[in-house]
Amino acid sequence: TNRRDLAIHSDVITEPIVDLVAAGVITGPVATSLAMGSRRLYDLVDDDPRFAFHPIEYVCDPTVIRTRERMVSVTQAFTIDLTGQVSTESLDGALYGGVSTGPAFHRGALASPEGMAIVCLASRTPAGRSAISLDLAPDEAVAIPRADVHWVITEYGTAYLFGRSLAERAVALMEIAHPEDRAELLASAVERRLVS
Repeated sequence: TNRRDLAIHSDVITEPIVDLVAAGVITGPVATSLAMGSRRLYDLVDDDPRFAFHPIEYVCDPTVIRTRERMVSVTQAFTIDLTGQVSTESLDGALYGGVSTGPAFHRGALASPEGMAIVCLASRTPAGRSAISLDLAPDEAVAIPRADVHWVITEYGTAYLFGRSLAERAVALMEIAHPEDRAELLASAVERRLVS
């Protein structure tokens, strides 16, 4: 709520939009494909010219997203390997969702004038294992390739990976891993000769 004059371009809008509009945070246009919430949200979008609903193939098209100046994309990930490959589809061995729109928003934000693409994840999965690992598991498909990953955020900090070597990426990601997992990650990275 400390921001002002924001616009939204998202495949789904949800209930918090109502409060952000009321607080004057969202004053610009809202482009979306789907609204999911309570009657408060539906009453807000009804006949309000700032809200525009489009087909999902338009809203999630990276060539459309890239035209939004200063576009910020936040992609929820479940796991990332020490080189920066991001998985968003499975969690603790179970399929969490299908092929998502997150990678399209990520690519679009990277190409947006002054845009920013952020990957965020908890340092550990609900099962208690490190979400940052030497390698992704066989069932953890790469949704965002490491070359496209710039910012990664956990509750322990921020890592900037773009333009860094594999060793520099590994160290940056270990620094934002859960503190109890860092020593094991370092030992694995040394054994693999990812870092020395």
